[in-house]
Amino acid sequence: MVYIGMNPYMIDAGGFVLSWHGFFAFLGVIVAVVLVTRWGPTKGVPSDDVYGTAIWAIIGGILGARLVHVIDRWDYYGDNLIQAVELWNGGIALLGSIIGGFVAGAIYARLQGYPIGKLADLAAPALLIAQTIGRIGDVINGEHVSKVTDLSWGFVYNHPLSLSNQVHGLMASHPTVVYEMIWNMLVLSVVWPMRDRIKPDGMLFAMYIGLYAFGRFFISFLREDKVWFAGLQEAHLICILLVVISVPLLVYKGQIVSKD
Repeated sequence: MVYIGMNPYMIDAGGFVLSWHGFFAFLGVIVAVVLVTRWGPTKGVPSDDVYGTAIWAIIGGILGARLVHVIDRWDYYGDNLIQAVELWNGGIALLGSIIGGFVAGAIYARLQGYPIGKLADLAAPALLIAQTIGRIGDVINGEHVSKVTDLSWGFVYNHPLSLSNQVHGLMASHPTVVYEMIWNMLVLSVVWPMRDRIKPDGMLFAMYIGLYAFGRFFISFLREDKVWFAGLQEAHLICILLVVISVPLLVYKGQIVSKD
């Protein structure tokens, strides 16, 4: 088994609390912005366009991540409305950040006359890298409780502040966030070579969304999140929606062109 005994909080002093999850999520966002800014000029997208869009995408991502989390746990937040807006107390959903970030970024880009499809395609591989970096913090925190396993690579969280420890004690559980990190890299290995081959603009992002959601759907069965109905969690329903949107787009609009 793999034992993880690190304190989930990177800093906890003087009323200031910073979790490993928060640190690596922030680092992932910075890396994504830097990458898209560097790649932008190769597609005729100025750095200023990327920075401006990124600001609103980040804001939308934060709000979307919180909103999806609150909806999922409305059984709690319905009686604690004030806590629903207390972002500093934690509680976000990655799928919500992807959706919220895209919607906010697309609206801003549309208002400014920026090429939405090109910006989205530039962001696709960067987001896969950013998501993987952010999940490093989840591995340390153990905040995503997963099903118990007796497999040799199961994770045992032995720090008392880890949510996985509070739920499972010293029993090993599936490292679902690691599975997701591996899936992210597999998707990246497909998306990266298609950067200049799939047309029109926006189809690379659709491919990223569809592939990521497909894998996340199955990985989520190993997580012990709230079940909505028929054994499906909120993440399952969102993934189904994303696949239903992205796959028809790719089938009816996407075109593979020969590499120049």
